Amino acid sequence: MTGRLRPPVPAAAAAAAFAPHTLALARRWRRMRKNELARQIGVTAAAVSQYELGQARPSAAVLARLALALSMPVDFFAAGFPPPVTPGQAHFRSLRTTSQAERDQAESFGEIAWRVVEVTERHLRLPRLRLPQLDLAEPAGPDDVRVAATTARESYGLGAAPVPHMVRLLEASGVIVLALPDVSERVDAFSHWYGQRPFVFLNPAKDDKARSRMDAAHELGHLLMHHDAEPGSQLLERQATAFASEFLAPSAVLRDELPARLDFDRLHELKRRWGVSLKALVYRGHDLGVYREHTYRRGMGLLAQWGYPEPGDLGPREAPSLLGKAVELLDQQQVTIESLATSAALPLGLAHTVVAAATERVPELDLTAG
Repeated sequence: MTGRLRPPVPAAAAAAAFAPHTLALARRWRRMRKNELARQIGVTAAAVSQYELGQARPSAAVLARLALALSMPVDFFAAGFPPPVTPGQAHFRSLRTTSQAERDQAESFGEIAWRVVEVTERHLRLPRLRLPQLDLAEPAGPDDVRVAATTARESYGLGAAPVPHMVRLLEASGVIVLALPDVSERVDAFSHWYGQRPFVFLNPAKDDKARSRMDAAHELGHLLMHHDAEPGSQLLERQATAFASEFLAPSAVLRDELPARLDFDRLHELKRRWGVSLKALVYRGHDLGVYREHTYRRGMGLLAQWGYPEPGDLGPREAPSLLGKAVELLDQQQVTIESLATSAALPLGLAHTVVAAATERVPELDLTAG
């Protein structure tokens, strides 16, 4: 199948097929208030609300102005992409430090990325969803969470070995992983379902391999344990962190490998082996009873003095690549990013933003003479 571009939809046809949810989606992505948008297009804020609620339909002329103000093609607002079924709500760790507008924008980016995934899958089969089924007790205690992580590790055939690449593991399991665009730099990692697939979003500002691995494992914990739970609970966040710690470095193995005394040379070796931070190792040592309270406090005090990033850089963060590679493969089959953007009714620049968020940056060697 080639990537022939279809002709643009006229404003009159798009207005006749207007889908209310698309207006809220575009407005939240652009982080524009209703009254600001209303001023730009020459209507009242109440009219914008009525459009979004489906109580009124914009005329072709108003829709054209909406498209211009929101930097979207007019056919973005036409029926054709019903909102994806999103079981549960997004799990944001940074509820207290981010605004509702920032979280809305991040979730909107997810739905826009879902459009790109949907049109990609019309041409190419992505990995099928393969998430372990966990039978977690309610309410779940610390031991239940450890058992859940152990069960998940067994399901993935990890044995007692470190996870080679946490993001690749998610992608191989059919999870769509993307880096959040710069506009959402204050939003921490989060996970959400869009349609039949879960999406995990990582913050690229944390250019730290240990943190990116912990973030990815944390979101896996949410996907496996909290798909029906109300987000925002500190208990759920602690459970996801405990799951991630156990999934990345199982207690049964780590307990015997941790030095009995606070030996940072040995802790650096373990940091490289398991791909987790020194801070996480000291915390786990205390949690597992290897370090007494005064040793734990001394270790955390030293790490605080050394600051962030902590010593022992593991290299660049783990980055997603699945969707980027899929789009590269399609391009070789004459299905271009332009045709995908048109099929998704997205501006080309926004489609590029989505693909870039799912593409690993590989360093290039420059041999030109300076």
